[in-house]
Amino acid sequence: MAQTIESKKLFVKDVFLRWYRIPEYQRPYVWESDQVIELLDDVYRACESNPDSQYFLGSMVLQKNEKKEGATKYEEYDLLDGQQRLTTLFLIHAVVRDTTISTTRQKTCCDTIFQMENSDDNIPERSRIVFDIRDKVRDFVDSYIKTDKGTSKKEELTKLSQDLEEDISIRNMSNAILTIQAFFNNENIVNKFFPFLRSNVLMIYVAAEDLEDAFHLFTVMNNRGIRLRNSDILKAENLAKILDDNTRIKYAKKWEDMEGYFAEDFDAFLSHLRMILVKQKAGYNLLKEYEENIYAPTEFDRNTKKDIAKKPLLIKGKPTIDFIESYYEHYKTLFDEDNENLTNSFELFNQLVLMKFGLEADFWVAPLLRYYEKFKTAGLIKFLNLLDKKFSADWIVGLTPTKRIENANIIIKKIDELPNPQLLFESQVFDFNKDDLKKIISGSIYGRRFARYLLLKLELAYHGHTTKFTPPATISIEHILPQTPKPSSQWVSDFTESDREKWTNRLGNLILLSRKKNSAQSNLDYCDKREKYFKKNVELFSNSVRIFKIYATWSLQDLVENHKETLQKTLELYGISLTEAEISDLEIK
Repeated sequence: MAQTIESKKLFVKDVFLRWYRIPEYQRPYVWESDQVIELLDDVYRACESNPDSQYFLGSMVLQKNEKKEGATKYEEYDLLDGQQRLTTLFLIHAVVRDTTISTTRQKTCCDTIFQMENSDDNIPERSRIVFDIRDKVRDFVDSYIKTDKGTSKKEELTKLSQDLEEDISIRNMSNAILTIQAFFNNENIVNKFFPFLRSNVLMIYVAAEDLEDAFHLFTVMNNRGIRLRNSDILKAENLAKILDDNTRIKYAKKWEDMEGYFAEDFDAFLSHLRMILVKQKAGYNLLKEYEENIYAPTEFDRNTKKDIAKKPLLIKGKPTIDFIESYYEHYKTLFDEDNENLTNSFELFNQLVLMKFGLEADFWVAPLLRYYEKFKTAGLIKFLNLLDKKFSADWIVGLTPTKRIENANIIIKKIDELPNPQLLFESQVFDFNKDDLKKIISGSIYGRRFARYLLLKLELAYHGHTTKFTPPATISIEHILPQTPKPSSQWVSDFTESDREKWTNRLGNLILLSRKKNSAQSNLDYCDKREKYFKKNVELFSNSVRIFKIYATWSLQDLVENHKETLQKTLELYGISLTEAEISDLEIK
């Protein structure tokens, strides 16, 4: 590296002899009660078990900056990683300051939080940590952390911690303060904990003066196990390319909004965009994919036998963030609950619910986003239905994930190539193996991973699009004719063993329940099950309602008749019809 790398271990009391800034490109303060309690418990247990031991709390990655304030020069460190722990330590000192009766300890905490102004000695007031992530956060710190007795405003802090409209950093800091207060429920705990925290708990930091070197450290330490997301590093690298302070703050806020929307799914969203740009199966982790295949792509030159540089697919800085933001807006438009405004019906919403809830992989999201980027609402529902049929059929007939990803990339390429949706619909990119699909769906499907999806798809077909399709989070598959009926039950009288073996696990004998099924009642005879179980205890799906309205009994003839109907209806959703011979094969001879 071009610059000297500084590294050292510091006890907490020495950590707060330095000055830190949390840059605008950093993530918000996201620690919740569990993480705060874990830190407090770990430190307290270490103190209790061996008060003379040292306890390692974690690492910090810093960029070192020379600052000047009046005639005073000082060093300030931009915090690239370690914000959550350092901020929590900051909050601990504020709480101890406001709860302790020791004036010496109060002064220690005050000096840790900020430097008081001394005009006689030309010393300015300065906070130990400057929060540049948001103006509102700086105001919160001034009011509740820097100000004496600020953390004692429990009613205000409780309100802030519960306000979902409030800034996430403010909400979590408020909650952390209340959590720390509850932990320090008497002075004896503080008397043990606080000296140990100050003098026995240590952190390791590495710092570089050059921003690029500091970001490289950030990346290296991520690869060595510090929990950073790929999106965190992409954020840092792209914001570092925006040199104007005001513009960088503006773009940091854009990133924060996107990050807040997707939460832990942000990396997955960025993977969809990678697929749209690169149109090939990922070969590396997300960060390396962006670096080598998007920012600095190459291709092999057969003449020179060397890799040569290609035109970048994106430029770091504003162009990257603008690109991500445009697809973020598309995603919200498509997937938020008011998307029926796009098509003046619930069909788009319902189809997306089915696919998000039922399909086992999200390979289809990238083609959908690319389609909407190019064609907007023109043919949108038809495209989505074709996409669903293609990806669900490929999954059911057993195509590998690699092949299904390849098919997604083929669809994206075709969207890029063709000038209108109609030509896309007429292409062969949505073709699938109808013969294999028919054969699989016609047979025993219970226990197959796609069974729940097929039943959901059938459910949506009976539900229709006059209202929203909102299946419950917990769904189980129920056999009407049970798998293991009691020897004395009516089921054994009505069905031979060979009948049960042939029909029990087929589509026509399966329905969905809105909660975990009650195995104690699943073996009831049909009339008892229909009356006691389904009517009274379970919120029925549309297909279940249909069955129990039509069929007063559940004989072999009833089961086969229902199987024919549900099979034909399901196959029609894939554009497949049963032949007369196939229908005849389902008849009771």
